[in-house]
Amino acid sequence: MAYPRLVTLRKEHGLTQQQIADYLGIHQTTYSNYEVGRLNLPNCHLVQLALFFHTTTDHILEMDKYK
Repeated sequence: MAYPRLVTLRKEHGLTQQQIADYLGIHQTTYSNYEVGRLNLPNCHLVQLALFFHTTTDHILEMDKYK
């Protein structure tokens, strides 16, 4: 599963993949793999990113499309 909203949020905040990876304490390639869906986003990182971007996990997961 790709996470296009992570790309959008990151770009809206003017951040690089490296900056987000540093915040999460992971390698940039791991974070890049989350964005494109090569790796599943662990729940702990999902929650961290929702808090960081002041949004909900549902928004990141695009669950609001189904309401």
